[in-house]
Amino acid sequence: MEKTLNRIHPVSDPQATYFLQVSWEKDLGAGFGLLLSDCQYVWTGTVSEADISREAADIEMDREKYVEELRKALIPGAESAGKYNFVIT
Repeated sequence: MEKTLNRIHPVSDPQATYFLQVSWEKDLGAGFGLLLSDCQYVWTGTVSEADISREAADIEMDREKYVEELRKALIPGAESAGKYNFVIT
């Protein structure tokens, strides 16, 4: 299982710091788990392969392109630094 941990400062509360952990088995397109924490509370969830396909279809985006955008937004890397914003509700 692969995991990444990313520190985020959501645009909805720029002074706050959250930690986002993403874990997956094969690739993000096969589904993944999420863990979000503000160091006081923890929220967890899973996104299935069917969820990914449904979301891509809902926004009329090619599934592979959608998975690539998910990767850029959720897994830290130089190519995505500063390009994605998070809103916590």
